Amino acid sequence: MDKALPMMLKDLRLPAFSAHYVDYQVQATDKAWSYGTCLSKLCEQEIARRFETRIRNWTKEARLPRGKSFSTLAIEELPGAIQKKVIGLRDNTQWALQADNVLLIGPSGVGKSHIASALGLHLIEQGIRVKWFPATSLVQLLQQAKRDLDLMTIMTRLDKYRVLIIDDIGYVKKTDSETQVLFEFIAHRYESGSLIITSNQPFSHWDQIFPDTLMTVAAIDRIIHHATILEIDGDSYRRKHQKKS
Repeated sequence: MDKALPMMLKDLRLPAFSAHYVDYQVQATDKAWSYGTCLSKLCEQEIARRFETRIRNWTKEARLPRGKSFSTLAIEELPGAIQKKVIGLRDNTQWALQADNVLLIGPSGVGKSHIASALGLHLIEQGIRVKWFPATSLVQLLQQAKRDLDLMTIMTRLDKYRVLIIDDIGYVKKTDSETQVLFEFIAHRYESGSLIITSNQPFSHWDQIFPDTLMTVAAIDRIIHHATILEIDGDSYRRKHQKKS
């Protein structure tokens, strides 16, 4: 039976059991563990290993910018009100489970993408699946899907990500085809999945993204209905850190 056990554990896809059962068998004898105690400890190892593997795989698929995490974010250099909101979003991730949104608005270089990436990585570590998209790349994906008559399939496939990060929405070109798929996507995600959106354009300039006032208002209304909005002003976060380095 003992010789067959490693093969059975492999067939059952229990690698942590395989790695630890010999050691735990010795400890069980030395410490007079019950069968239940020994099995429980092996299960704990298996659960921990699966969690680590899932986090590693989710981090890889998220395609977050490298080096932009909370450990590298100089949060103390952000305006006080923004610090408070960022810490709140980090410490209580319930918003992501409730399909609430986060909007980061401000000029180039103030740290919007860094905050978005840091939140994304933190969410993954909390067991929440995330995907990062430059806005133009997402629009290109949706446009191609619409040309292939497969738009709903692609949008439904993206629903597996609890949180989608759309970076630099202000760079989307104001054309009927791009705007239409972006609006359809926003409407599809409304109250079903969270969006983190960065924009160097304030809401008053979003008519440069959408072709008419009605569509602009409808898109903004859906995004901000359940949202935390961070409007960041001040000196360029990026330039300050380039000077320090």
